[in-house]
Amino acid sequence: MTAYKNRQDAPKFAHVASLDEIKENDYNLNIPRYVDTFEEEPLMDIDQVNANIARLKTEIAEAEKKMDEYLKELGL
Repeated sequence: MTAYKNRQDAPKFAHVASLDEIKENDYNLNIPRYVDTFEEEPLMDIDQVNANIARLKTEIAEAEKKMDEYLKELGL
């Protein structure tokens, strides 16, 4: 809100565009034409992701086995 009230540029947030700049953009006021909000995402460690998936699959299998045991005890 401060950037708006003070008419200040703020990286990845606000840009004070001149009328000439707006005219150059065919009066298009879409924010991405004036403010670059792109942030590069960090690379994922695929080995760690695969390890997490394997761990979760094991936990799911154990939980399903326990649930099956409980259902068997209940006669279901």
